[in-house]
Amino acid sequence: MNRKITALFSRFTNKKVYLSIVALFVLAVTCGFVGYETTKANVTLIQDGKKTEVNTHANTVRELLSEQNIKINQHDSVKPGLDAKVTDNMKIDYLQAKEINLTVNGKEQTIWTTAKTVEQFVKEQQLTLKEHDSIKPNLTADIKDQGKIQIESAFPVKLVVGGKAQQVWTTSTTVADLLKQQKVSLGEIDRVTPAKTAKISGKTQVEVIRVEKVTDVVEEETPFAVVNRKDSGLTKGKERVVQDGKKGKREKRFEVVMENGKEISRKLISEKTLSDSSDKIVAVGTKAKPQPKPQPVVSRSQSAPSSSGGREITVTSTAYTANCAGCSGITATGFNLKSNPNAKVIAVDPSVIPLGSKVYVEGYGYAIASDTGGAIKGNKIDVFFSSQSQAESWGRKSVKIRIIN
Repeated sequence: MNRKITALFSRFTNKKVYLSIVALFVLAVTCGFVGYETTKANVTLIQDGKKTEVNTHANTVRELLSEQNIKINQHDSVKPGLDAKVTDNMKIDYLQAKEINLTVNGKEQTIWTTAKTVEQFVKEQQLTLKEHDSIKPNLTADIKDQGKIQIESAFPVKLVVGGKAQQVWTTSTTVADLLKQQKVSLGEIDRVTPAKTAKISGKTQVEVIRVEKVTDVVEEETPFAVVNRKDSGLTKGKERVVQDGKKGKREKRFEVVMENGKEISRKLISEKTLSDSSDKIVAVGTKAKPQPKPQPVVSRSQSAPSSSGGREITVTSTAYTANCAGCSGITATGFNLKSNPNAKVIAVDPSVIPLGSKVYVEGYGYAIASDTGGAIKGNKIDVFFSSQSQAESWGRKSVKIRIIN
């Protein structure tokens, strides 16, 4: 009985000791873990703009980043530096650098950057951008790793559109690109010089010629014909209009090519008659003329009349021949000057000097007023000579004339 009680007590004692030992071990581990955790530094890690709270026993920023499995590139940005001591409530700003392929006016280079946007990259690299320069992607675009940034410097080009010139700035390399950039559309038959495929530079002048084809409708008068009909009831040399002529009308259609609003060419494409013309009919006399009465021929050698005979006036005189332009050689009284080349005849205004009057002309001699003329009005006379040289020698001058009878 005593043995059983002793054995039971012994087992109870051993179990209690074991539990105590386990309890002490757990307590020690717990206290150690709590102590370890409470001695960690609290750090705010800002990675490419994203914040993360980190508790760490790392001594340096480099160790902390290594703990976070962040591989450092020589171009990355770390603030403070990698060798800075880690302290509680510390802020670490880490920016991972990106590899960028930069092309400026065709020249390429590789640049590492921590800029977030294209605009920040431009400022970081101290690149100069003018108003009309081209940059792709645009300034607000995000920077991507292994991305591409292309910059083209603008240059001035003289652009003439429809005759109106202007200076524009462009980064285009061809005429076609320039027109697209400037939003200049070409009509179906418009012309552009140089050709759209031509390369351009700052010395290039690009001209767009606006070409259009229009139809021009023109109405023209068509002349009438003159038909002469013999009339035995009229004296020879006399004419009478039997029917007045009437002009017709004809419509012509032209294809007109205009360049910059100015006509360049005109081509007749159709025509039609709107109204016909009517002939002018003229009756021409065939009746023989009555024989004219003989006219006195005054000799050139006669002396000047006495001052007491007839009325004297001063006139402007010119000279003519039987063969002058528009002259028939027959005077208004029917005298034939061509048959009587030595006759002394003058043309007068009948209201001043009656036809048939015998006169004495200063420097010319005695003559008969037997002709008239369209330009002989008032105190004017035209003296007859048989030759052109005599008429030209007489010329135009003021003379005294005496009307004898």
